[in-house]
Amino acid sequence: MEFGSRPAAAMSKEEATDQQPGRPTWSRQIEFTLAGIGCAVGLGNVWRFPYLCYRSGGGAFLVPYLLMLVVLGIPLLYMELTVGQYTRRGPVHALAIVCPLFKGVGIASVAISFIMCTYYNIVITWALYYLFSSFQAPLPWQSCNNTWNTPNCTDHATNSSHSSTASQEFFRYKMLGQTSGVEETGTLRWELFLILILAWILIYLCIFKGVKSTGKVVYFTALFPYVILIALLINNVQLPGASDGIAFFIVPEWDKLRSVEVWVNAAAQIFNSIGIGFGSLLAMSSYNSFNNNVLKDTLFISITNSLTSILAGFVIFSAFGYMSYLQGIPVSQLAVDGPGLVYVVYPQAFANMPVSQLWAVLFFFMLLCLGLDSEFAMVEVMVTSFMDEFYQQLIRIFKRKELFVLAVCGVALLLGIPCVMQVGIYVFQLMDHYTAIVSIMFLAFFEIIAICWSYGVKRLSSNMEEMTGQKPNIFFRLCWLVVDPVLITVILIFSVIQFKPARYGDYVFPPWAQGVGWVIALASIIWIPLGAVHTLWVLPAEINSCVRMKEASDAYIQKEFIGVPISVQVLFKNIYLLVRNLCVIKSEVKFLLHICYRN
Repeated sequence: MEFGSRPAAAMSKEEATDQQPGRPTWSRQIEFTLAGIGCAVGLGNVWRFPYLCYRSGGGAFLVPYLLMLVVLGIPLLYMELTVGQYTRRGPVHALAIVCPLFKGVGIASVAISFIMCTYYNIVITWALYYLFSSFQAPLPWQSCNNTWNTPNCTDHATNSSHSSTASQEFFRYKMLGQTSGVEETGTLRWELFLILILAWILIYLCIFKGVKSTGKVVYFTALFPYVILIALLINNVQLPGASDGIAFFIVPEWDKLRSVEVWVNAAAQIFNSIGIGFGSLLAMSSYNSFNNNVLKDTLFISITNSLTSILAGFVIFSAFGYMSYLQGIPVSQLAVDGPGLVYVVYPQAFANMPVSQLWAVLFFFMLLCLGLDSEFAMVEVMVTSFMDEFYQQLIRIFKRKELFVLAVCGVALLLGIPCVMQVGIYVFQLMDHYTAIVSIMFLAFFEIIAICWSYGVKRLSSNMEEMTGQKPNIFFRLCWLVVDPVLITVILIFSVIQFKPARYGDYVFPPWAQGVGWVIALASIIWIPLGAVHTLWVLPAEINSCVRMKEASDAYIQKEFIGVPISVQVLFKNIYLLVRNLCVIKSEVKFLLHICYRN
């Protein structure tokens, strides 16, 4: 399979448009903006951002977070949208056009998006399960009087390791049927499996018509969560103890800023939240009109994403304050971590609120909307990349694009089955750890090298001027050339230095499971060196001819210069050596320019 073997000469506007005649575009530009917001704003805004704030000194985390938004998030999103809109291609072809030597980065972004979409939909499945359960009165996680509860269950929140709350046991034993470890697979959870099928049906209905159907869905899925967030905030701030939680969120612990880990986490959160390197926004921008104002979309998407995180922080921390009031302990001593934040701690808060069923339904419906936007963006990366590369072959096999999209969703559904078994939570944690934490950092590093240094800031600025009539200002050019490559390198180094094996709560995965995790990570990363090797392997014919000239020159000298004085033979041999080496150097330099630059 050969991706992106086209020449690396700079494309004109006509070439960018003509290479794929009839490529669909967004019906209205606002549809792309809303789709971009939906892609960037996801479940991570609701649980990962509040969790990092909680762990990193509350308001102190906002300082590096906002700084990284300005110098890292906005410039890199601007870069990706520019490349996608100019090339009018998905990540595979876009990176191959920009720098064929790093075409594997595009393939890796497709691989990582597909791996993530297989397990990310599990979170949507959980949201649907809780949504359906929220229509019961009383809420099933409100008390310990249920068949799945253990003798250690308590109706009151606790941090004791010897007891568990009703919401914890509902999550572990009722929904997941959780086993003791990854060694014990258990059986298929049929309720979750059927809901997983429903989740994939929803995803398919959102994307089967491409941007035409996605553009209509995002009007609701991107905007309605804000209605719910505001309603939840209005309700939560009226609860006793809410002010303590909000104070913890906005009042900084300045000592935390001395920790390098806080700064690295802030950069990583900006990076993962906006989705740099996943290829989703790059793929969606390829359906923009050629002269669209990329900077306007960049600012709107990135700033809205961060404001949503902060809004979600007020919602979550006001609930934390309420929980600390009920428990009689400080906010800093609450047990908060990852998915447990929205599926254990927050449901526990709902159980004690007035009209608890209403707020539970609204909250989990919001999670569903947030998850759907991000999920169909990841699936769209896969669909766009394959349609760009194998359009004729796919249409010949599937007859219609809609059937190919159905096949992609079906394969992802099958790959997600281990996550809806009783061992599912461990599979989910393993895949998330080695994909979202390990793989994405390597992928991002090489994407920066390919676009900012190999392709070059000067060429990227010229592309922007060709599309909009204006070059990026000095701030963006400086970030692309110096600041962002340095920051990404620092993040990558600290990610390696501070890397910790995957774990779930107190459970540490055995060595063989960690090995499986590294295989999952390599499933995406491996395409970067493979793409480079493939490009170097397919050498131009002129280099091969120069190699043949090397072999022939020695034989020619030995045959034609018999009887000639040694000094003359040495002179002519040196001339031959000089000519043939210049030929090879010229050809190899030309080839390196071919694979790394656009002249």
